[in-house]
Amino acid sequence: MGKKITFWTILILLLLALTLGSIFIFQQYLNLKKTYFNPLITDNGRVNFLILGINGDGGLDKDLTDTIIFASLNTETKKVGLISIPRDIWVEEIKAKINTAYHYGGTDLAKETTENILGQPIHYFGIVNFNSFGQIIDYLGGVEVDVETAFDDFKYPVFGKENDLCEGDKELSCRYEHLHFEAGKQIMDGAMALKFSRSRNSESDEGTDFARSNRQQKVILAIKNKVASKDFYLQPKRVLGLLELTQKEIITNVKPEIYGSLAKLGWEINKNQSGISMTALNGNLLVHPVSHYSKQWVLVPKDNGWEEIHKFIQKLLE
Repeated sequence: MGKKITFWTILILLLLALTLGSIFIFQQYLNLKKTYFNPLITDNGRVNFLILGINGDGGLDKDLTDTIIFASLNTETKKVGLISIPRDIWVEEIKAKINTAYHYGGTDLAKETTENILGQPIHYFGIVNFNSFGQIIDYLGGVEVDVETAFDDFKYPVFGKENDLCEGDKELSCRYEHLHFEAGKQIMDGAMALKFSRSRNSESDEGTDFARSNRQQKVILAIKNKVASKDFYLQPKRVLGLLELTQKEIITNVKPEIYGSLAKLGWEINKNQSGISMTALNGNLLVHPVSHYSKQWVLVPKDNGWEEIHKFIQKLLE
């Protein structure tokens, strides 16, 4: 399964590397030695990550992957591609949605199903608990998120009340809270950013899996911007504090001997003004079928196979 100590550390290292002017800064913070600069695993000059976000709070859905992101770093062109994968994609091989792959088969099955859908190998993985996600944002003092469209979600589930009978209320309204987001830039703490990322019951277009993937990418970008600010990265104690915070409950197969190589690659990507691209598998490639799949709302490829998605991903990563 990997160790619970490194993935967010690596992600923060990369975010720092995208903004700092010299690998020497990393050496000052982390006292990196040559043993931390082992070669990265690559295919055709690419290092690929699978990032999974799980609930982790207990209950039946504790290890369902609410967030699935494929990240590809090009060691030659110094570009990064982030691709969000909707959790509702139907995987015929397991007769279930892709968000259950980790539940049924751990990282091996999650990697295998994602590789089949995207047509790309996955070298490293990271699994983050959403509670840790919120703690990181709170440590940063909140993040500024640009909300494109105002929306309401009247059925955002309240943790711990999944089975509450609500004193006989037939609508079971006590199980949910009402979320409202105004359009425009706003500062979000960890709890609010998490709700913004996970909301999926709006009656508007924001209730779709595609919209949620877009919102999740906005929060990731907001974290990157906060870490990239001089007010943060020029304070070594705060940087080290963040690195320590991210080492607590993360599962990954990334090992310390490649820390330096990843940091160096991130620094090199910083030189490329168009180094980061963010997208998602969307309605041009996926559709909601008329027929039911085990009575679930699912997404399937338009051409009933993954070939068009493979072509889309390949072109995107060129």
